Amino acid sequence: MQMRALVFTLMFLVCSLALAGATVYRWVDDQGVVHYSDQPHANAEKLHVNAAQTYKPTGIDTPASSGATAAAAAAAAPYRGCAIVQPQDDQAFANIDSLTVVVQTDPQLHQGDKIYVTVDGQALNNGNPTGSQFVISPVDRGEHTAQAQVKDAGGAVQCQTPPVTFHVHQNSILNPNNLRVNPH
Repeated sequence: MQMRALVFTLMFLVCSLALAGATVYRWVDDQGVVHYSDQPHANAEKLHVNAAQTYKPTGIDTPASSGATAAAAAAAAPYRGCAIVQPQDDQAFANIDSLTVVVQTDPQLHQGDKIYVTVDGQALNNGNPTGSQFVISPVDRGEHTAQAQVKDAGGAVQCQTPPVTFHVHQNSILNPNNLRVNPH
């Protein structure tokens, strides 16, 4: 256990010092435990830890070439898939007022592409893009099917999710057990 603590301490110290580049002092105490510190200590060996190596890009794209590069990347990397991750297929909900639909794409949504969600064949958000998350409120009781499409700026479908079925259970006002009796 003491060895794990020592190794953890060493890794933490080396990692934190490696980011900044610093002088470190190393010494062994009377029990044979190795210590590291940024403060000098009697009989300490002075070590220098180099700063972490970093990368800086050399050229900056102009807006015109950046747009062309993004379009080329989008054309070169079609969606491998898209899915509704919330709600999950065949998930049941009880007594909810709203439900958040979450759509994920792989790779992430390309610039200019939009997500459109339908529930029971009806477009949400008045047919406008919903984004990757959309809250349905109110949610009617019963079985519902949600599906999403990713469309490019021209309206062409780039990816379509498999349909997801979810169930909403609400208390019935017709059930006498759900009526509240006023005790007064």
